[in-house]
Amino acid sequence: IPRIAGIKQCFRTAKYFKSLGVNLIHSFHYGADYSEAIAAKISGIPWIYTKKNMNWGGSSKNGWKTRTYLASHIMVQNTDMLKRFFPKSNKVSLVPRGVDTSDFKKRSKNSKIMNHLQIDEKEIVILCVANLHPVKGVEILLHAFDRLFERDNHCRLLIVGDNDNDYGRELINISKKLISSSKIEFIGQVFNVKDYYSISDIFVLPTLDVGRVEGSPVSLLEGLSCRKKVLASNVSGIKDILLNFPECLFKPGDVDDLYNKLNDLLYK
Repeated sequence: IPRIAGIKQCFRTAKYFKSLGVNLIHSFHYGADYSEAIAAKISGIPWIYTKKNMNWGGSSKNGWKTRTYLASHIMVQNTDMLKRFFPKSNKVSLVPRGVDTSDFKKRSKNSKIMNHLQIDEKEIVILCVANLHPVKGVEILLHAFDRLFERDNHCRLLIVGDNDNDYGRELINISKKLISSSKIEFIGQVFNVKDYYSISDIFVLPTLDVGRVEGSPVSLLEGLSCRKKVLASNVSGIKDILLNFPECLFKPGDVDDLYNKLNDLLYK
């Protein structure tokens, strides 16, 4: 919109696609926009896309349907996508996401970060790496950690992710009211996330079962690849990754269940 200008842009984009001399166009973004699919159709080049999230309904529903109709093939990242969005389609493949295991691997603790955060070698470090959006349910982890702290104050919680937004500020305010507040660190967005995996003992991803949920959370794959103990909520995307490890799943939004799983992991 405006549609006339949009169609003109599609023709310009199609001309550009042709100039590349490519045989296939692959879309790997989150949105339901279908202009690139139209441009590819005009250019005569097959167009495929990867479905990365669990968003489908609402105002974007027609966009996703149009993208699907125009696509030569579709790749999905978890089994719930197959069941919910493409139950009768014969042009869909399940392609699980991965990480570079030569890059994300078990490594020695980063002493510089340990010293900077004044973390004792004997402290238990719990890590959450996430795009801080309400669906991530980080407040559930904060409250479960607070209960864990009451039992054993020799622990730390590190939250890695951009907190310069309303949800990030809300989490910081919640943490200030907890008895464990002095042991909770909001690291912010970092580019050396592997160093934070290195100093952690447990990785937790507390995604809620609402809204867009998870497609295939890369941070969970990174934590596993770094050989960390993991706990994550039993939602789409996550339950595929942890299919063979049901003991690592907890009920989404349930502070008690997460606390019990943390307690079992650490003390049993």
